[in-house]
Amino acid sequence: MPWARLPLQALLAALMVQAAAAETILLPQPKPDVGAHANKPIEQPLPQPATTAEPTPLPSADAVNPDRFGAKPADAAYGAFQRGLYKTAYNLALVRAQNGDPAAQTLVAEILSRGLGVPLNSAEAAKWYALAAEQGVPEAQFQYALMLLDGRYVKKDEKEAYALMQAAAEAGNRLAQFNFAQMLVQQDPGDAGMAKAVSYYERAAATGLADAQYAMSQIYANGVGGRPRDDVQARRLLAQAAQQNYDTAQIDLAAWMIEGRGGARDLKSAFGWTKQAAEGGNVAAQNRLAKLYMQGIGTDPDLVLAGAWYIVARRAGLIDPQMDDFLQGLSDGETKQALQKANRLP
Repeated sequence: MPWARLPLQALLAALMVQAAAAETILLPQPKPDVGAHANKPIEQPLPQPATTAEPTPLPSADAVNPDRFGAKPADAAYGAFQRGLYKTAYNLALVRAQNGDPAAQTLVAEILSRGLGVPLNSAEAAKWYALAAEQGVPEAQFQYALMLLDGRYVKKDEKEAYALMQAAAEAGNRLAQFNFAQMLVQQDPGDAGMAKAVSYYERAAATGLADAQYAMSQIYANGVGGRPRDDVQARRLLAQAAQQNYDTAQIDLAAWMIEGRGGARDLKSAFGWTKQAAEGGNVAAQNRLAKLYMQGIGTDPDLVLAGAWYIVARRAGLIDPQMDDFLQGLSDGETKQALQKANRLP
């Protein structure tokens, strides 16, 4: 099955609680000279996750890596899998899986769970993941733990899921490391839970997992989990996640660049990151981009594009009274142009 992750709400909620106990930490606000109509501070310590915090497909690089299944690169089944010959890979692996080979069991489960060359069959995949997990394959432990948490194809068992997720995390599975950290924070939103989770977030972040990089950026930004506040480190991690098209990080990084938090002010780059997130469909970014165009922050002022991007955001359900007033102030010609441009925007 495609890999999933526990949502970042648990981490962010824990950070909000800890921040409230000390002092309110708001998102960066633009300097006074940026413009009178720049983004208002968000009345929460941290932003809620954007669209990318929803479950995403298993990265293709991991999906075709034979080491992920504990197999030898020369193995015929994995060779077929890597070449996209999924039905052949399934047939070759199934015989070995039935004879108890844990790597082959994991591959069969993967093919079944994703419907690659064979009909999708998550219930059958769960059986093979369970067998491979019992034999200590980290990928199978991770995937079966997700199934145990979900409870659709196997009986829900959070205790067993916790144990398997921890085992996979300790074995070095980066997705398990991130998810196990989330489980620890959910169990104990206080600083003790965060302190336990940090090492798992950090290990996953070191592998380049954008979710974990963003999580670590929030930990350093707030100085929790036994880590001192370090805006420079937090901004570096935001940049790493943003470069992987993690839109929440792109929005935060842009705000930090406008303020000059954790590094130099860079209005042009801030505009670029906001635009990238907006073009990717992030509604909050679309509204912020409208404001940057309105005030000429990091770009030349463009009232028509400002109106167009806000129209796009508004159609998606975001309502901003300030931008509603702005739209009302446009001329009939500008409003018509804004509507035309909005219809052509992503």
